Amino acid sequence: MKVSVDFDVCASTGACMQVCPEVFEVRSDGYLYILQEEPPAELHDKVREAADLCPTAAISLEE
Repeated sequence: MKVSVDFDVCASTGACMQVCPEVFEVRSDGYLYILQEEPPAELHDKVREAADLCPTAAISLEE
């Protein structure tokens, strides 16, 4: 799985970070960062949930 974010539409709400902090982080500068672009298999379900919860649908997953 490869994780990507369309930063042009990302609102940095932190919803993804709440579900999967191992992969997503909103830092003090207010921007979202991807900590692992290719997360291990044990995180795939959490990453999918984070993508589903994204209010702007900015998270894309390539499986």
